[in-house]
Amino acid sequence: MAERGGPVRVVLVDDHPVVRAGLRALVDGQDGIEVVGEASDLGGAEHVVTAQHPDVVLMDLNLGDGPGGVEVTARLRALPDAPNVLVLTTYDTEADVLRALDAGAVGYLLKDAPADQLFAGIRATARGETVLAPSVAARLVRRAASPGPVVTEREVEVLELLATGLGNRELARELLVSEATVKSHLAHIYTKLGVDTRAGAVAAAIERRIIRPGG
Repeated sequence: MAERGGPVRVVLVDDHPVVRAGLRALVDGQDGIEVVGEASDLGGAEHVVTAQHPDVVLMDLNLGDGPGGVEVTARLRALPDAPNVLVLTTYDTEADVLRALDAGAVGYLLKDAPADQLFAGIRATARGETVLAPSVAARLVRRAASPGPVVTEREVEVLELLATGLGNRELARELLVSEATVKSHLAHIYTKLGVDTRAGAVAAAIERRIIRPGG
């Protein structure tokens, strides 16, 4: 980790080279911040983090066909002298946010954040402080304050599979449960979302930003 008074050492993890180049140009050389490496996938991230010992990893969630940013975050956080992870993504659904934070991310910002907010977020993340985009913070506050029943992580998984058009038999196969259990999950989801059809459940989940369009 950087010595007290030294620059915050940052690694960029994003599968798009143009995005990484843009972030490097934006972040590198800012007062007290230094980009020390880049990666596009899990293997590259583990390698560069082990070699460079950054203070902060800027992590995208969608990393192409391999493990996503949530899994990469969990793996990096399990390393010795683990860096703090700041998610920087276009996705702000409840499922994405909760999974990233559960995996060990310290903060969660969106790619449309103002540059000053990003720089401040990197510095705060290096100090171990929680950094949340305003829309993300508001969503978590609403979730915590909601008097109604909260959709569970398992029910989110069901909703994401529903959005891909799977029937009950396929859902049961994917979830490794019985069709009766699938029907029970669906009944609870319908009640919580105030709907009575599969299509209505998916539409409500997308509208409330519980899941992404398309699952």
